[in-house]
Amino acid sequence: MKNISLPAALCVLLMAATAAFAQTTRTLTSDDYARAEKMLSYNTSPLIDRSGVQANFLPDGRFWYRVLTPTGAEYVVIDPKTGSKTTNVDRQKLGLPEASAARRPAARDSEVLSPDGKRAAFIRNWNLWVRDVASAKETQLTIDGVENFGYATDNAGWRKSDRPVMLWSPDSRRIATFQQDQRNVSDMYLVTTNVGAPKLEAWKYPLPTDKEIVKISRVIIDVDSTKVTRLKMQPDEHRSTLCDDISCDGDFTDNEWSPDSAKLAFVSSSRDHKQAKFRVADAASGDVRDVYTETVPTQYESGQGSASWRFLPASNEFIWYSERDGWGHLYLYDLATGQVKNQITKGDWVVMEVMKVDDKNRVIYFTANGREKGEDPYFTHFYRVNFDGRNLTSLTPDSGNHQVTLGKNGNYFVDTFSKPDVPPVSALRDMTGKQIAVLETADLSRLKAAGWKPPTPITVKSRDGKWDLYGLMFTPTNLDTNRKYPVVNYIYPGPQGGGVGSRSFSASRSDHQALAELGFIVVVIDGTCNPGRSKEFHDVCYGNMADNTLEDQIGGLRQLAQKYPYIDLERVGIWGHSGGGYATAAAMFRYPDFYKVGISESGNHDNRNYEDDWGERYIGLLTGDNYQKQANQVYAKNLKGKLLLAHGTMDDNVPPTNTLLVVDALIKANKDFDLIMIPNVHHGYGPATYYMMRRRWDYFVKNLMGAEPPKEYELKPRQDPRTTQR
Repeated sequence: MKNISLPAALCVLLMAATAAFAQTTRTLTSDDYARAEKMLSYNTSPLIDRSGVQANFLPDGRFWYRVLTPTGAEYVVIDPKTGSKTTNVDRQKLGLPEASAARRPAARDSEVLSPDGKRAAFIRNWNLWVRDVASAKETQLTIDGVENFGYATDNAGWRKSDRPVMLWSPDSRRIATFQQDQRNVSDMYLVTTNVGAPKLEAWKYPLPTDKEIVKISRVIIDVDSTKVTRLKMQPDEHRSTLCDDISCDGDFTDNEWSPDSAKLAFVSSSRDHKQAKFRVADAASGDVRDVYTETVPTQYESGQGSASWRFLPASNEFIWYSERDGWGHLYLYDLATGQVKNQITKGDWVVMEVMKVDDKNRVIYFTANGREKGEDPYFTHFYRVNFDGRNLTSLTPDSGNHQVTLGKNGNYFVDTFSKPDVPPVSALRDMTGKQIAVLETADLSRLKAAGWKPPTPITVKSRDGKWDLYGLMFTPTNLDTNRKYPVVNYIYPGPQGGGVGSRSFSASRSDHQALAELGFIVVVIDGTCNPGRSKEFHDVCYGNMADNTLEDQIGGLRQLAQKYPYIDLERVGIWGHSGGGYATAAAMFRYPDFYKVGISESGNHDNRNYEDDWGERYIGLLTGDNYQKQANQVYAKNLKGKLLLAHGTMDDNVPPTNTLLVVDALIKANKDFDLIMIPNVHHGYGPATYYMMRRRWDYFVKNLMGAEPPKEYELKPRQDPRTTQR
């Protein structure tokens, strides 16, 4: 054998090692990314036919909707009396308005139209005004409103709407609203990125560290006389999370007028959400009567839909929502005494929303989760029950998640039901649940022909084995069960909602299937601490939001790996946005040996730097170090893996200082990390959404898969051409 020199031998070995490395380092191409892009909503939605029924009501009692077909848009008119269907309607000849039309031509976006359509209320210079629709005459209703102590001003801080927060009385003669006192709370500041002097955006943004928060002094205004009657009570501490006393959408609909416009019912919530008071005010005198108070040790839940209480002055009663027996249920109360008359609903299931109350026939129509055995407990069904709790009846017998739209006259409803892996069917039913007609059945044939497949519903046990947890798993359409795939754990820990989101069918959920197409297993699990189930389940993390369901996530992934050997637990990544961004950083800092790669977007990393109502509901009031020990920057020194932080510089929901606190801590701990600050975008990233999505794909491909992504692939969203047809 011929002798070779040592340098030559080393050269041969180096070349062999380089060749071996080249063979094991996978390179993804633009074609790989294009295949993944086909699974995004702007590519999957145009391949779904006869889906998306949304009823639009006509004056004669009929309703119409639009469905999309392979050849374009089709308009359908339904007569609910017979269930007869007229298809291929010429919408212009029938004078059908667009589905998105507001149908409030007399009011501007910044106004609230009275029930009789004659007057529109609006805010000017911190005071409330009305405009006569016919004559355009304007009348000032309040005179003492000043900056940060104005009337009907937007209660939700970062929403900053000009539309008044108020409720007209049924007779259109009175307005229920408030004077909002923001004078003693913190200011929030954001600065634009531009050439030349930046623009400062400043607004009131109360924090848990504030001694005082926003307060509202409730008033009732007689529009004709412009008389302002202040309710005889102390100002309420403003609460809006999950809409306790003021609706989340900026309306005042969580207050109820009596039919004669003489009384106003409302709920006052304590700052820590542990107490809710049901109150009734006299509109003329301003006298307030405390009817009933409920106090709980953690946080009072008012229902996951709109407030699940109802004011019934005709029978001298009210309906109240409570979790006192461990589940969210309805109770009937005596309005005069404040004493419970009977429990209306009962069982190991949860009332979600009261849809309609027929006080004449003493029947309640409501949605609920978890009553139908053998189903995902997050599936919603529609029910009716008598005031006395008898004759509880399911009106939606088909298995699945039901979305209900009540008919204009209250005699029928449109029921659209589906599952995450089963396409929707829309049916017309009467109020006994009897099916009048099947309206549409979604057709996925073109979508399936393009290679799409649904996610796999999964069930795992909670960290302590006590509860079943539900979620979805996304795998590549070309899954090779003999391979090992890295795992991406998408997380949104709540506690007001979960990562799966709606249980209805959706061809594309975020970019989960798209990411799976690149060669990942994507797993989403709704852990304990999420709502829609028992009070005990929801309260698992109360006081410790930093729990973030992470032990449930880790335990669930380990269970799935035992069932599906192609899951590689040595390569686990995690990502999330907002609350999910908070959870992602917590995962990387608290479980650094399990999670190897994380992408934390717009996280509320320290709830002392996030709006007061959020932390105070689920952590409690600021006491000692209870917020400090849940802040992510405290644990940043534990980082071992690869972490990408991202935030919009004009995020007026979760201010970017939350992420910068973590950045500062990582720098001080001498940790490597990656950062993307997106200029001039808010919480949702706006025009940079798909740029951030592509960067997310690149980060997981490079750092979790160990492959090279194509350079600067561009995601190109497009509009379904059928939606522009008239």
